[in-house]
Amino acid sequence: MSKQNTEAHWAKTSKLMVTMLVLWAFFSFVVHMFVVPLNGIKILGFPLGFYMASQGSLIAFVVMLFWFAKAQNNIDQEFGMAEDE
Repeated sequence: MSKQNTEAHWAKTSKLMVTMLVLWAFFSFVVHMFVVPLNGIKILGFPLGFYMASQGSLIAFVVMLFWFAKAQNNIDQEFGMAEDE
């Protein structure tokens, strides 16, 4: 594997990691900072702030996990670093 190929792989992997960290910080901290204003919005009778604090963030984290795994696998395949199944 060439150095240029390795650097391109690491660049894409780093970009993916930074994206995931920003999303994680958003759902971990930012959403919860605005719980009181979000409570003015109702979804199925529940205040949106309560929903995001109790369930929404957890759902987002699970979706992020699967998205990260698929995206990283695609990057690995693109650069010939994928694990054999």
